Amino acid sequence: MKTEVDMAIEYATNGDARIAYETFGSTGEPLLLVLGIDYQMVWWNDAFCERLVEAGFHVARYDNRDTGLSTHYPEPAKGAKRPLYTMNDMIGDGLAVMDALGWADAHVLGGTSAIAQGMALLHPDRVRGLTLCMSSPANAGILRTLRYLKFGLFKEFRRLPKATTADQKIENEVAIYRAQASPGYPFPEEWVREAATLAHERSPRNPRTTQRHMAAGRAVKLPPLSGITAPTLVVSGADDPMLKPAAGRDLAAQIPGAQFVEYPGVGHELPEGIWDDVIARMPRSARIA
Repeated sequence: MKTEVDMAIEYATNGDARIAYETFGSTGEPLLLVLGIDYQMVWWNDAFCERLVEAGFHVARYDNRDTGLSTHYPEPAKGAKRPLYTMNDMIGDGLAVMDALGWADAHVLGGTSAIAQGMALLHPDRVRGLTLCMSSPANAGILRTLRYLKFGLFKEFRRLPKATTADQKIENEVAIYRAQASPGYPFPEEWVREAATLAHERSPRNPRTTQRHMAAGRAVKLPPLSGITAPTLVVSGADDPMLKPAAGRDLAAQIPGAQFVEYPGVGHELPEGIWDDVIARMPRSARIA
């Protein structure tokens, strides 16, 4: 796990937002890693990023606005009806990172990310290929999305002890990841604890940020996913404790020509045991950055 000293953090600008990002490698096909909700870029495992570099990608990962080292926003005025920002703004943040790197287009790998889907739909000229992991259709609406969810996991989250110290908050983050982990693969406790610690040091988790990100998604109605033209791979875990397998299957079915892969023993994460297979299946391009 890189420390802040080791990280070469750079910033892209999108309107009033400064978006923190870092890269792995310096040549190869551009690949933008996009996480959903309020997970910081450190939750993309450094070793996974290095494996992507070995496979021929130039990798960039970044913090969504209101997350990590990117711009954070104050609480909106009481009674405010408009969200502070929308999914379009968050899509623009990822494009700003690409612009800062001089990438006219890139492959996009999204983890639990409506942003990645929106990017491919609304900016098809910027997306060479699309890989979607742990995801459901971004345009499903609230009721359909609820049908994809497994609610037992959320009950476990509510049972976590109230944390009042940094150590307790980090322990809760480790417990959250453990609850989502893959039953068929070893739990990477050392890495999870390091990532949770670094994320807390950079910017402690704020439940209000999660609410703002969800509001940003609801503020934008995406067109049908059939409009995605980029070659697409959809990856789901057969033992995902958060999303039913139907979420990934339905997502792939709506995207023309999408390949769907369901991994036994995999939860709501990408365990190291499937990295090589996922990378081998990811759409590639003959174009060189």
